[in-house]
Amino acid sequence: MKTMLSVKTDAKLKKKAQEVARDLGLPLGTIINRYLKDFVTDQRVVFERPEIPNAETRKAIKEAMRDIKSGKNMIAFKNAKEMDEYLLSL
Repeated sequence: MKTMLSVKTDAKLKKKAQEVARDLGLPLGTIINRYLKDFVTDQRVVFERPEIPNAETRKAIKEAMRDIKSGKNMIAFKNAKEMDEYLLSL
């Protein structure tokens, strides 16, 4: 049986949470339920901040993603040995 849970929260926080959930392709309710299940199972609250790449790393990731999408600078290897040989040749 399902039930409703009403929680007061800041309107801006709710909107941002909904946007992040949408970007992940999940309903916000699914994310909240997952947190509640973990809370019940572990009987603890965990607060952690994910690592955020610095500007240089974000730029490199953005360039790499652009290359992947365009097929640029991509090398395909048949196996790990072939990859190792290539990397050792650099």
